[in-house]
Amino acid sequence: MAHVSHTRGDITTHPDVHEMRDRYTRMLGTRDVALVDGPVFLLGLYCAASPWILHYTTSQPAVATHNLIMGIALGLLALGFTIMPERMYGLSWAMCAMGAWVIISPWIVGVAPDTGVVVNSIVIGALAVALGVMCAGAAVRSTPHA
Repeated sequence: MAHVSHTRGDITTHPDVHEMRDRYTRMLGTRDVALVDGPVFLLGLYCAASPWILHYTTSQPAVATHNLIMGIALGLLALGFTIMPERMYGLSWAMCAMGAWVIISPWIVGVAPDTGVVVNSIVIGALAVALGVMCAGAAVRSTPHA
């Protein structure tokens, strides 16, 4: 039978303490933009739901479908940032491109969009570009330099 003591040992005497601390530091270092993941997900959720929130599903059905697809894509990108940040932050520039596309999409996808549709797309796109730049900047900072 094993001897189980109620006293806890000090981890500083563990033979792998330096490696464990380095690994912990590396893991925390890749999460520089952990607070951006949530806003990106919420932006994607709003983008997907905005045609129904602003009631332009009947006047602009193509833009409504477009925003639904782009919102789902932004949400999936945010989930990827959360689940695999070290692999996904390279796609931060793709989020910037998606934001730029959302800004110009009412004129390309829609037919004579009204002011509300245009302003909504500009706000969503500008936020996507800003959050993408923040993610990309954090990815550049957290990349180890040789």
